[in-house]
Amino acid sequence: MLRKLKVTSVVATIGMTLILMGGALVTKTGSADGCGRSWPLCNGKFMPTNVTPELLIELSHRLVSGVVSIAVLLLCFWTWKQLPHIREARFLSLISISFLLVQALIGAAAVMWGQSKFILAAHFGISLISFASVFLLTLLIFEVDKKFDASKLIIRKSHRIEIYCLMAYTLIAVYTGALVRHAKANLVCGGWPFCNNAAPFAFNSYNHLQWIQMGHRLAALLLFIWTLSFYIRVRRTYQNQMTMKRGWQITFLLICMQVVFGALIIFSQLNLGIALMHALVISCYFGMISYFVLLSERSAYYEKKANAPQYEEAQQA
Repeated sequence: MLRKLKVTSVVATIGMTLILMGGALVTKTGSADGCGRSWPLCNGKFMPTNVTPELLIELSHRLVSGVVSIAVLLLCFWTWKQLPHIREARFLSLISISFLLVQALIGAAAVMWGQSKFILAAHFGISLISFASVFLLTLLIFEVDKKFDASKLIIRKSHRIEIYCLMAYTLIAVYTGALVRHAKANLVCGGWPFCNNAAPFAFNSYNHLQWIQMGHRLAALLLFIWTLSFYIRVRRTYQNQMTMKRGWQITFLLICMQVVFGALIIFSQLNLGIALMHALVISCYFGMISYFVLLSERSAYYEKKANAPQYEEAQQA
């Protein structure tokens, strides 16, 4: 059963990645209306006849989402039944199902009734949380037979708090990036890193699209600096903790790749492949941050448990 659970978790994680990429592809190709205002049917039909590239993209995304949803539900059910002794398993199962449902409802509402660009921008963030919860479930399942084990990792309280804050800020930065896409502000600035490299401070304060684009660049810059700063401190503090050391090496590499792909989007004039890689890398980055949130919460739990006798003695005294 454990082997089947592992296979299902890997399939579900890959599937959630495909959903993220499919959603980004729908947005970047303008295929959101490929099936008209009909959901779950396409143009009111089970098998549409007037096939267009936009219809194929939108319909494929719906089909993949449906199949992956079944895999995620199966994964959560099996995890709930087989791994009740793992304290995070049931919580992550509930989060996976809940955000998968919210993600589907927002997508359906956008098709049937339309949504503002500010609501649609939140869709990608919700999808990220759904992906991260399934990803963490997969890691928990692979921890069961101790082939992959990070249960004894101790993270300082100050660093735990910073990791929580970094995760929250990552969602904000992701939201600004999604808003750039949905507001069609990708190419309003021809230069990089400034809107106009020839005149870095000649900013059009009346162009709200430039505000959206440059606001995202500023948010991304702060995220890069924060990740770099934390990575340097991790290397100094956790030299003998390979999970922290190697994990943050991967996390820092991902944020570097994200910056590069962000710049290449401008230089390539919104090349589709580069834009999709931009979405994929930030998804992987968020997955890593989510993993360290899990490790931080676990570290806090065991620290509190270890100090419980001392706490009770202090209260009695």
